[in-house]
Formats: sequence, C-alpha cells, structure tokens
Amino acid sequence: MRVIFGAGGLRQLRDEAERLGLRRLLVLSTPGQRALAQQAATLLGDRCAGMFTEARMHVPVQVAEAARAAARDAGADGCLAIGGGSAIGLGKAIALTSGLPLIGVPTTYAGSEMTTVWGLTEDGRKRTGRDRAVLPRSVVYDPELTVGLPVDMSVTSGFNAVAHAVEALYAPDASPIVSLMAEEGVRSLVAALPVIAADPGDMGARTHALRGAWLCGACLGATTMSLHHKLCHILGGTFDLPHAAVHTVLLPYVAAFNLPAAPAAEQALRRALATDDVAKHLARASAELGAPRSLADLGLTVPDVDDVIAQAQDQPYANPRPVAAEALGFLLSAALQGTLAP
Repeated sequence: MRVIFGAGGLRQLRDEAERLGLRRLLVLSTPGQRALAQQAATLLGDRCAGMFTEARMHVPVQVAEAARAAARDAGADGCLAIGGGSAIGLGKAIALTSGLPLIGVPTTYAGSEMTTVWGLTEDGRKRTGRDRAVLPRSVVYDPELTVGLPVDMSVTSGFNAVAHAVEALYAPDASPIVSLMAEEGVRSLVAALPVIAADPGDMGARTHALRGAWLCGACLGATTMSLHHKLCHILGGTFDLPHAAVHTVLLPYVAAFNLPAAPAAEQALRRALATDDVAKHLARASAELGAPRSLADLGLTVPDVDDVIAQAQDQPYANPRPVAAEALGFLLSAALQGTLAP
C-alpha cells in the first residue's frame, strides 16, 4: 500500500490514479458527503467514470449490490472511496467480488482503510472477513478534509480508532512493533481530541489525530479482533446502532473486563494515557468531550441484551479472558446503564 499524508494531499488524486494505471474510477461516498465526492470527481477529471453516493453505515448487502452494478454500468476499472468507514466499506465490498482496485480517502478516524477487513450486513446480521483484495492500493490522508468533521463525530471516531489499538495490544498475534504503534496511536489521538473539541479548525491537532488513526488502523489490520469488535459488529449489524458511538461507549467496559488478563497491554495503555485506571480514564475522557455515555443513549434496550449475548456466544473469537454468558451479561448491563461514566 502507498500512503500520501499531509495537508493538500487530495490534490494528488489524479496523479495517484495515473500512477496506478486507473482510467475510469467510480467515486463512492455517503449522501452527506456528495459535495466532497464531486470535488474528488472534478480533481480526477476524465479519469472519473461517475459517482455513487448512497453508501450507508454497516454496508447493507442491497447497497453493495447496487454499487457493484453502478461500477459495471460505468465500465469502472477502479473505485475511489471518500469519507468515513461507510464509504471505505462500500469500496471494499465492490473490491471483494470484482477485484477492482480501491483508493481510500478517509475523512474520519475510523481506520478501515488500513485493513483487509470487510463487512456486510444482511437480515440484521453483520458478516466480516479478511481478504487482501479489499486493501486499498493507495490511501490519501489529508487533514484538511477532517476540519469539517463535527466535534461529536470527531470524538467518537477517535475513540473508535483507540479501540483498534487497545485490542491489538492483547491480540493473540500481537508483536512488539504493532504494540509500539498501538501505544503511540492511543497517545496521539487522546492528546489531540480535547484540542479538536476546543478548536475544530486546529490543523496541528487534526494532523496529530489523523496520524494516530493511521497507526491504530494499521494495528487492526495486523492483528486478530477480539471481544470488543465482535460486540460492536453485533450491535451495529442487528440493531443499526451508530458504529463509532458504539465503539466509544463499549470500550471502557471491555477494557475493564479484559485488561486484568493482559498485564502488558494494561501497562502500555497506562503509559499512553498517563493513568493508573485505564477503563475509568477512557470513560471519563469520552464523557468530558460530550460522547454518549451508555448503550441506552444509543437506543439499545434491556430485552436486546439477551440477543447480543446469544450472538456473541455463537461467534468464536480470540480473547484474553473466557467469555461466559453470565460475565457478558454483566458487561453489557453495565454498558447499557453507563455505570462507568462520571
């Protein structure tokens, strides 16, 4: 993968398409990012084959099928996804079945552009997998594109990225280099987010946060996902809860559950966060920045918890601690009520 990082990077899109030998790129975005997609299309000029601006959170199968059809009808030889995880995820869904090369231009801190992970939602169930075909050939990180990201979305997107690094630190396939990247990614993001909340236009903080997101996304791409990500996929795919906000709310509770069984990961996070209590620090930091405090705030109800537990028990995954149904019930009930939030 080739990475372009720095303010003004978007202006290199046409050169990057030419470098990859791509002549007919389909530009992908959500409806809310249509203007930005148009800007990318204009920069591509005659290398743009058209736009598909109906990307949605959790990549519903029907949206993926419509986008694949749009790519075929346009005669596209590649896709350019601009936006957050919804747009990048849609580009991956197209690449998964067609093999079309993907250029990623992230405007949030989600980190999906750094991974081979894909996800599709059908009939209330989200399936995920890994395939090198979905890894973007190039990623353009332009901090100028994140300045317009609202503070609330900046905060939850940032904690979404932090979650990647936390799980990478205790993943069964963690390595010394990935652990260094994870620790530094957490440090970068958690330092940048309060500055962004106070001054969303601070380019230094936006650049620092995007750097942290790059590191955290790369950690996710290099390691196995554990309990936190599995629960987020269930909560998003089945209940259509907002992806980044779910990550933000759930992270302190899963950290409190897992870190006692992962002392090296806990020590790294204590250093990165300058705290003796990682879980409470994460809950307090996100709440102070205005993030949702509980799963109930996001729309989950008490009767929903049993469904989440059942799905989690049906999906084997690596985790530093065994996940019994009773323990999972306690974790989810606490997150539902927001008991860790100040």
